[in-house]
Amino acid sequence: MKKIVLNKYVRYGLLILAGLFLGWLVFHSPKVVKDEHNHSTEEAKNEVWTCSMHPQIRKDKPGKCPICAMDLIPVKESGGGVKLDSNAIHFSKEAAELANVATSIVSRQRPSKEVRLYGKVQADERLLQNQVAHIGGRIEKLMLNFTGESVRKGQLLAIIYSPDLITAQQELIEAAKSKESQPEIYHAAMEKLTQWMLTENQITQIEKSGKVKTNFEVYSNTSGIVTAKRVNTGDHVSEGSVLFDIANLSNVWVLFDAYESDLPFLKVGNTISFNLQALPGRNFSAMIKFIDPVIDPINRVAKVRVEVGNGGGKLKPEMFATGVVKANLNEFKDKLVIPRSAVLWTGKRSVVYVKQPDATELNFKMREIELGPMLGNSYVVLDGLMDGEEIVTDGTFSVDAAAQLAGKPSMMNQDEPKPKKVSSMPGMDM
Repeated sequence: MKKIVLNKYVRYGLLILAGLFLGWLVFHSPKVVKDEHNHSTEEAKNEVWTCSMHPQIRKDKPGKCPICAMDLIPVKESGGGVKLDSNAIHFSKEAAELANVATSIVSRQRPSKEVRLYGKVQADERLLQNQVAHIGGRIEKLMLNFTGESVRKGQLLAIIYSPDLITAQQELIEAAKSKESQPEIYHAAMEKLTQWMLTENQITQIEKSGKVKTNFEVYSNTSGIVTAKRVNTGDHVSEGSVLFDIANLSNVWVLFDAYESDLPFLKVGNTISFNLQALPGRNFSAMIKFIDPVIDPINRVAKVRVEVGNGGGKLKPEMFATGVVKANLNEFKDKLVIPRSAVLWTGKRSVVYVKQPDATELNFKMREIELGPMLGNSYVVLDGLMDGEEIVTDGTFSVDAAAQLAGKPSMMNQDEPKPKKVSSMPGMDM
């Protein structure tokens, strides 16, 4: 009996010892369990989930977007213990290299704009002449038979048979017989022939020979190129009829088309450098002599004229020309100039991404700026930036896309977005 009681006490003692051991195991590590629990809770609390299509949706746990039902994705926030602007977007160095993000420092420059113009070579209007018939008659012979022929001043162009000329010569011969008694009639007959462009030598020969000349020679009154042939052999012409159009191409014009947006940068006296498609490798330079004050209502351009010597005759009318004018914008002297690739333009606003100072990593913040004229691949900045600031010049779209995804101010979202209250829908987690 005593042995049975003793075994019972031993069994109870062992149970008590086992209970104490288990209690020690349980209550010995409450701090570790609590720490682990708090750590995971803190991570979950700091993690933000958003929708790739609707970045304004921001939640503290995974789920589905209440708008499009897409799975929410985590938003990576910058760490390192650095306090950042809540509207700035963070990029790691690896992410920046992957997105080809590059920055440059804003500086003041003396802006100059290149204006590119296109035009054609044209004949100098002041050197165009019409060769006319000074007396009516029939074309007996043409010495020039096609356009493009060269003509020199005083060259015989055509021979005209004129009944009126025959009558006038007869009147001169008869008046010469009584020029002593009736000098007025004699001088009137001579004047008539002079008006028909007969020279004094020709008139004297008619008077001395007493013979009537049946044909009248037409001589060129200028040198140049025949650009149009108006008559053929056998045609009847009246006094003043045009026989040939002749252009003197020793000097030519180059007429460029300038659009309305280019006109503020062009002035008479500016130097324009140009080349011709027909003469590759040759560069020409001339001063602007005239800018048309009227805009063509159809093409919406104004003509810009330069004058070029053409002694060798290599510049021919209708040749295509491409010119460049480098205009100094003195009114924007010492203004900030930034690359065109740095600017995102929405039609109403122009924005850039500025690198935040005093940050160990790459952090960019959107800023709205006011632009001046465009200078080819750059812009003049009127307001919004300061000398020495660093902005994103390459990969700007990548930075803006990251800002939109993170719900930060961006090109299409000017203000910091506020989470919208969306009512829960059946079958969707909130």
